[in-house]
Amino acid sequence: MPHLPFDVGVTMITRLPPGAFFGQSRGRFEVAGLTFAESAYTAGFDIPAHAHAHAFFYLVIEGTCEETARHGTSTCGPSTLVFHPSGEPHANRWPGAGGRAFHIEISQTRADNIREHSVVLDDRNEFRGSMAPWLAMRLYREYCRPDGASLLALEGMALEVLAEASRRKVPAPERTAPRWLNQARELLHDRFAEDLPLGIIAATVGVHPVHLARTFGREFGCSPGEYLRRLRIEITCQRLAMTDAPLAEIALAAGFSDQSHFTKTFRHFNGMTPGEYRRRLRSR
Repeated sequence: MPHLPFDVGVTMITRLPPGAFFGQSRGRFEVAGLTFAESAYTAGFDIPAHAHAHAFFYLVIEGTCEETARHGTSTCGPSTLVFHPSGEPHANRWPGAGGRAFHIEISQTRADNIREHSVVLDDRNEFRGSMAPWLAMRLYREYCRPDGASLLALEGMALEVLAEASRRKVPAPERTAPRWLNQARELLHDRFAEDLPLGIIAATVGVHPVHLARTFGREFGCSPGEYLRRLRIEITCQRLAMTDAPLAEIALAAGFSDQSHFTKTFRHFNGMTPGEYRRRLRSR
């Protein structure tokens, strides 16, 4: 993970101009103070400490993004939506085979205009397995299929994402998590399709299961088991959006015992069945 030099001053942090993102550009649109852009990242791509001129979201489309900011280090898998306020320093890394991200940038003028009528985000936040990432994925699909009405549709959907995220924001932890805790989380990401007992996870990272459960809950707001369920739902959301694979195949690949278990868990997190999620996402 790239080192974030918060302790040595701001001069080492790259300041990106409006609309600029690291990675290989896959295209962009601009409308009414909003910029939509997709970026691809090669295996092991390291992004140095930097800050953006404007606030923005990024949606992980493919792969896993490791991010370090003031809150500590986070691992963001497919369908994770992350918000950054303008000027917030952070660094990223795309391990494994690399990946892709979709960016939604909000100009300062547009943000100020929205703030006159609504509460908006002003801190870094992550959204997983909830309505905000679902709306962002739907926006991404509109971005991928442009037509004469796309700019209007993109603007409206972006405001929906911002409104939902502002309503559902989750405070980021203020402490830097211990290394062993990040290792435990990485283990869940690497072996998400397996039913890992708490004792195995604890033994792998070298701590007592009770200490693991207590610290994990304090830092991430849920148990390791609940985190794993959320992770599986993130992964299935991405596959429902990007593939035509049968629901049973998606369920088994994500570690669910059968399609019925998958459907029940998916409905619990998203308020709809996997089939309905796919249909709504692909509807115009």
